[in-house]
Amino acid sequence: MAKPKTVFFCKECGCESGRWLGQCPACKTWDSLVEAPKDSVGKKAHSGIGTGFHTQKPVTLKEVNMESEERLSTQMNELDRVLGGGIVVGSLVLVGGDPGIGKSTLLLQMCQKVSEAGVSVLYVSGEESLRQIRMRAERIGSFTDCLKLLAETQIPNITEVILEDKPSVVIIDSIQTMVNPELESAPGSVGQVREITSTLLRLAKEQEVSIFIIGHVTKEGQVAGPRMLEHMVDTVLYFEGETSGSYRILRAVKNRFGSTNEIGVFEMQSTGLREVENPSEHMLMGMPEGEPGSVVTVTLEGTRPILVEVQALICRTSFNLPRRTAVGTDYNRLNLLMAVMERKLGVQLSACDAYINVAGGMRVTEPALDLGMVLSIWSGYRNQALPTHCVAFGEVGLTGEVRAVTQARMRIREAVKLGYTTCILPQADLDALKEELPEGMKYIGIRNLTELKNAFRD
Repeated sequence: MAKPKTVFFCKECGCESGRWLGQCPACKTWDSLVEAPKDSVGKKAHSGIGTGFHTQKPVTLKEVNMESEERLSTQMNELDRVLGGGIVVGSLVLVGGDPGIGKSTLLLQMCQKVSEAGVSVLYVSGEESLRQIRMRAERIGSFTDCLKLLAETQIPNITEVILEDKPSVVIIDSIQTMVNPELESAPGSVGQVREITSTLLRLAKEQEVSIFIIGHVTKEGQVAGPRMLEHMVDTVLYFEGETSGSYRILRAVKNRFGSTNEIGVFEMQSTGLREVENPSEHMLMGMPEGEPGSVVTVTLEGTRPILVEVQALICRTSFNLPRRTAVGTDYNRLNLLMAVMERKLGVQLSACDAYINVAGGMRVTEPALDLGMVLSIWSGYRNQALPTHCVAFGEVGLTGEVRAVTQARMRIREAVKLGYTTCILPQADLDALKEELPEGMKYIGIRNLTELKNAFRD
């Protein structure tokens, strides 16, 4: 019996090799080649599945129809925000997240809203039976007949149904369970995921149907399968959050039709996901008042300003190597800011353990968080609280200067709306805004960290 032939695929770029290599010859990534059975069907596997595909003819730029660029609203403001204003006709969207985080619930709830508007939707599940989907749907609410369910894993059968029913929106749950019988590899392998995604991409563009693909993630937080999957789709969304908590964050890491900085905040309830329209109130819920080491700062996620609490715990250590821990922000940025504080403020942080936490479950890496982190560390070190109802933002450089940040006026307005009366900000932003500053707020401009003593005056 002849030994089955195998080839090696690169998980990052999809490059094929007849033998294993330590480094991919195409993308130069180390230890990224995985073994998979070689397809025995040759060109047939790459020719496209289904009879509805046709050869496209070249057209001039003026002949391109722009009406298809109109977006379809999902009737969920948080999801529309992350997508860039709604669903683009003919787009291919990948939704990734940890198991049990709520990916299927999010898209099923989107199907409910879209179908109520009279849009035809097809939900294809390869993981659950139709009875299981209905049990989950009954917890969410009532559905119209515009939503149709299909329990199938064979991609030729799914393609045939799509070409026959012509739905406007299709959900594939999940890409790792779909299989092309013309390929010998197992479901979820590099070859299967690559070919099925290529078929769905061509189907979405030619038939002008919007397709959402659910993908599982690995322990490293990346979508399982080849990395080229993210390059093939139009939009990549990640659904994040702790399974033990109730809040979820939807984040776009790639979007050809909008910004990648937008986030959507949801709360998981027994009846499905609830949109959180004002995340700042959630982030500051239960915040202690008058406690040293606690500072409120304003971060910007896309076009949305969000107030978060930065907490710092500074304590003496008896060990030669002090401990540094950062939760919700960059660990290296914490070390950098503490080194600047030692040089400019003269505080002996090298003899202290430092613990930094961004409360609320968000991860913030924006430079505007720097001044809030410095204030929280200094407040915890001196065991002296900042004035009540105080907010701070600004970027800190290596020489101790406090630099201006983007959208300062928008950040201040959000703080005023939530009742804050003192704002510590870069002097450059204070000079630039001048007459445009909202009233009812006391402003303290900082040029350098050596001026931080003004922040502790009542």
